[in-house]
Amino acid sequence: MNLTPWQRTNILAALNYLKDPERLVQSPQAIVLVQGLIEVLDPSKRTVRLQREAARSATAGAQAGRERRQRDRRSAERRRQQLPYDGPERRTGRDRRAGDRRNG
Repeated sequence: MNLTPWQRTNILAALNYLKDPERLVQSPQAIVLVQGLIEVLDPSKRTVRLQREAARSATAGAQAGRERRQRDRRSAERRRQQLPYDGPERRTGRDRRAGDRRNG
């Protein structure tokens, strides 16, 4: 986006007005406006900000997935615990690896 000289001058004047330390301390909105005006004057800063935000969100998403996987895995204590099985015995039938099925 190309700014005409008068647009650039007005943006710089607004930026200088908002950068007054008293305004920045009093209003958090002034900080957001300053950042927005700087991005208008220098679009590469906007690109860097967007890339930084995307990297943060990707890292947060990966971290959430990692935490979910760790939570879903069975812990060592659960494996050691002997829980009673009330269902039918599954190994009463013929062994599938019987001699007639081995090696051909």
